[in-house]
Amino acid sequence: MIRIFSKSLQWRPAALLALGLSGVANVAHAATDLAGGPSVNQLNLHPPASGIAAAQSELHWMMLVICAVIFVAVFSVMFYSIWKHRKSVGHKPADFHESLTVEVIWTVVPFLIVIGMALPATKVVIAMKDTTNADLTVKITGMQWRWGYDYLRGEGEGIGFISALDRSQRILSDEGGPKAGYAVNDYLLKVDHPMVVPVGKKVRLILTANDVIHSWAVPSFGVHQDAIPGFVRDTWFRADAVGDYYGQCAKICGKEHAYMPIHVKVLSAADYTQWVAAEQKKIAALAEDPSKVWDVAELTKRGEAVYAANCVACHQANGKSLGPIKALDGSAVVLDADKTSQIMVLLNGRTGGAAAMPSWKQLSDTDIAAVITYTKNSWSNKSGQLVQPAEVALARN
Repeated sequence: MIRIFSKSLQWRPAALLALGLSGVANVAHAATDLAGGPSVNQLNLHPPASGIAAAQSELHWMMLVICAVIFVAVFSVMFYSIWKHRKSVGHKPADFHESLTVEVIWTVVPFLIVIGMALPATKVVIAMKDTTNADLTVKITGMQWRWGYDYLRGEGEGIGFISALDRSQRILSDEGGPKAGYAVNDYLLKVDHPMVVPVGKKVRLILTANDVIHSWAVPSFGVHQDAIPGFVRDTWFRADAVGDYYGQCAKICGKEHAYMPIHVKVLSAADYTQWVAAEQKKIAALAEDPSKVWDVAELTKRGEAVYAANCVACHQANGKSLGPIKALDGSAVVLDADKTSQIMVLLNGRTGGAAAMPSWKQLSDTDIAAVITYTKNSWSNKSGQLVQPAEVALARN
């Protein structure tokens, strides 16, 4: 089956519409359940992995039962009345006007039902918005088409990274999707750097975006929060069990919307501490002296890795144009001896509809210098130019 992530925080199966699509059928045949993610033939909400998700599930079923009872009761009375009092068996219409009793009943009863539904719903909504006393605060930034995570408070403070679709999965998609026999339970859900949190700790999420509206949604946690440019929204979750949990951007945010998955890895307290230590060592290793002078070969080699990790989703690996995305191979901006314009594009992004480009200021000065140097010296761009990290640092300030 093909699994579709809907705005109602559930993964729903959709039947194949064309049996002749043998490739799709082969993929569907190989599909298996993914723990913390979608399941084959799943009709209900995700199994809850947080207290909020469990409360949402209980509220969902309570509302469903109430609505079903009202539906059956109302239509049963209506159809019974139509059948029992039909003209063909001799019944004549009653001749009356107002009935105070009936009017009181059909006013009071619905009012009591609405109150009975509103009270527990309000309780859940208030709990969803209570972000106080968090053990960990993480800022999430949506961008076309990846997620930025910055750990602001709590254990892991200072850690920051970008999470994007795993490159191997994008290549698989570009080749037409998984081949027959491939285990597709994580297809288009695998990321290069998952968000990591400790189990049993309250995690406050601060969400924003730097280009268009995105939406961070992980059904197992009962979280679905929009990330809006220029605004800061917040929500929270507390994972009940160690494991991997998946979601997707739930707003149509552009042509790469389908390639913007979310992966949250929940670790034990001890394992989380080890992860934090490892990440902090990486940060220390990358804290290079911005005044260091690099040569073209060093920067080009590093820039190739940065380009492959961040740029090929829009700009092709060969530097050629792709739809509205302009080519880097032969680009006047790239070949311009004045390096400032290209540096500012990387730092501030560019508007312009389908050809818009997000800001990459979250990359280090060295990485930005490296990827610019790579584009200036790759494909047919044999300019021999290079950008030093110090130049990026100056432009940034």
